[in-house]
Amino acid sequence: MKKTILTVVLAVATFAFANAQKFAYVDVEYMLKSIPEYDVAQTKIDDISAQWQKELEEKFAEIDVLYKAFQANTVLWPEDIKKQKEDEIMKKEKEAKDLQKQRFGNNGDLFKKRQELIKPIQDKISEGITQVSTKGGYAIIFDKSSSLTMVYVDPKYDISDQILEQMGYRGGTKK
Repeated sequence: MKKTILTVVLAVATFAFANAQKFAYVDVEYMLKSIPEYDVAQTKIDDISAQWQKELEEKFAEIDVLYKAFQANTVLWPEDIKKQKEDEIMKKEKEAKDLQKQRFGNNGDLFKKRQELIKPIQDKISEGITQVSTKGGYAIIFDKSSSLTMVYVDPKYDISDQILEQMGYRGGTKK
């Protein structure tokens, strides 16, 4: 009887061990930095952002000049001219704020440009993760670079380089 119970327990333990789920993690931030197209896309986004920021700064500087001229001349102008100048300043302020929202708002031009340039790279990484996970039999893949808290990770479970290689990029630069 003891041998039968021991055999059943051993068989169950072996089955459970054989069916254990595999876990791994990736560092998407590291992977993005290893892809040359990402650097090119990020540089384009930075350049566009700087250009749009400069455009906005010029508009707000123009408004500041108009406002200072208004303050300096307000005592000299009749009421109708004051009102006209005040309306002009308010109109330009609204235009500048609308442009700022259009360029940098939640679904603004910068967001759309980032989606256009970065999303295809992220999709490629996602496809690489799926392929490597399927081949490797991984049940769960964590992203070390996201807000997921990982107190300790054993580097042997990092499959970032495998995914980069799957995508056709050279990995192995991680330390």
